[in-house]
Amino acid sequence: MRILKVFVLIQLIPLMMGAQNKQNDGVDFIKECTDFAVGQTDKMLQVVGDPTGKNYPRTMAKDGSLITTGRYEWTSGFFPGSLWYLYELTGDAKWRNEAEKWTMSLKRLKTFTGHHDLGFMMYCSFGNAERLAPEPQYRDILVESAKSLSSRFNEHTQTIKSWNYRKSWNDTTEWFYPVIIDNMMNLEMLFYASKVSGDKRYYDIAVKHAESTLKNHFREDFTTYHVVNYDATTGEVLNKATCQGYSDNSTWARGQAWAIYGFTMVYRETGETRFLNAAVKATAVYLKNLPEDLIPVWDFNAGQEGYTPEGKSYAVEFPGKEMRDASAAAIVCSALFELGKLTGNNSYIRDAVRMLHSLASPVYRAQLGTNADFLLKHSIGSIPHKSEIDKPLSYADYYFLEALSRYKNIVD
Repeated sequence: MRILKVFVLIQLIPLMMGAQNKQNDGVDFIKECTDFAVGQTDKMLQVVGDPTGKNYPRTMAKDGSLITTGRYEWTSGFFPGSLWYLYELTGDAKWRNEAEKWTMSLKRLKTFTGHHDLGFMMYCSFGNAERLAPEPQYRDILVESAKSLSSRFNEHTQTIKSWNYRKSWNDTTEWFYPVIIDNMMNLEMLFYASKVSGDKRYYDIAVKHAESTLKNHFREDFTTYHVVNYDATTGEVLNKATCQGYSDNSTWARGQAWAIYGFTMVYRETGETRFLNAAVKATAVYLKNLPEDLIPVWDFNAGQEGYTPEGKSYAVEFPGKEMRDASAAAIVCSALFELGKLTGNNSYIRDAVRMLHSLASPVYRAQLGTNADFLLKHSIGSIPHKSEIDKPLSYADYYFLEALSRYKNIVD
């Protein structure tokens, strides 16, 4: 028996050594990415200075300079959130101090009701603050923010209204009650607020919105529409379209990414398999459409027969049909780490690691001191609006750092 045990141990040694080598490779990779992010973000802080309410990093201008936005833009919470992830990745109090400073500059947004993106603005900032350095004021601000977001919920549509009245992407249709797939990302703040306040209404609103999205935003093959326009009085779906994708019937890559991340998160918060099934099926479609380097084309159907951009959309004349979107890749990469953890399916985690390595390659990750000090290159804001095409974006960096942090937790 002792001889058999020794034989088995000898057989296992190469396997154990291989696993240890892979872990060491992961540790080295994470450290290298973190060191780069620290150096690059240090340079960005030197450019922007202290928060003023008007200088949240957003993207890069044509001349290579930094473009910033005010606190009321939907992207204002991503830079504070990235600072929190640097604190989580390094343990360096410097990043906690910077993160606290930039996060508190958004405090007044807790009563903002102008659009649905309050989850992005407040949960990416204050949500990470509460997770990594809890303070009673953070909790109170998040609950107040959830109350403000909930004010946009309509009992007839069973959804949170995304935007106020606007014309459609091709300037031919009026949207009185548009709901976009991105809105799934704002529900996490409602789930949090319900847990800490004991008010089930926030939970119920989040679930109802997810149910309506599951019913109306998905096609039979689990690709997604970007925009669903409702009648606010009857709750009837009036039309389904895009705003930032190639055509109304196409699949915008980042929209699919929001769906994957959003329904993964809703499954985590509810435990309901219908939401897990949505995440799994949306992921299957996404993975099937990826090129070899796992960074998606900005719209899965761009330039294909049967998909036609119209009207004022710049996609009508835009030649770059095969242009990639690193922001969509970063969102899905982060989501797959969680989906793998929730399901016990390691293939999702393996795919996430491969995506993370691709994003960190010289093709998609900037060199130190370039790219207006953003981490990732080659993202797409909105081709139909001729905006932020092949540029760095603050939310691409945020989800890249979140994915890196989730990977670190697995390796550790």
